[in-house]
Amino acid sequence: MRSAAEISVIDFSSEASIKAVKSGGPGGQNVNKVNTKVVLVFDIESSQLFDEEEKDKLRKGLSESLNADGTLQITVQESRSQLQNKTIALKKLQKVLSGVFVRKKVRKATKPGKAAVKRRLESKKKQAEKKQWRKKLY
Repeated sequence: MRSAAEISVIDFSSEASIKAVKSGGPGGQNVNKVNTKVVLVFDIESSQLFDEEEKDKLRKGLSESLNADGTLQITVQESRSQLQNKTIALKKLQKVLSGVFVRKKVRKATKPGKAAVKRRLESKKKQAEKKQWRKKLY
C-alpha cells in the first residue's frame, strides 16, 4: 500500500473526467457566456492507478463524499478562468485522495509529573483551609 506522499504526486488527469459548466459569482457579463465552473468526477472502481486494497481503503475513507454510484465529485468555481479551476480541482482531488492514506498518530497516555501532583495537592489543601476558616465557631 502506498503512502500519502506517493499518492500526492500521482497525475489523476487521465482518469478524472472534467466538465465545464456555467458558473455563478463574479464575472460580470462574462458569467452568462463562458463555462468557467469545473466539475471533476473520479470513479474509484474503474481506476487503474489503485489496486483492490487501496480502492477498498478509499471507499471506506471517502464513504461520506461518494455519490450513490460510487464516484467522487469535486466542484470548483473559485476563479474566473476555466483553466485555473481545472488545476485547482485536480489539486483538491490529490489532497482528498492522499488524505485517506495519512496515518493517524497514536496517542500515548501520560501521567502528570511529581511536581504537578504536589502543586495540585498543595492548592487543594489551601482551598480546604480557606473554607475551614469561613465556618462559624460554636
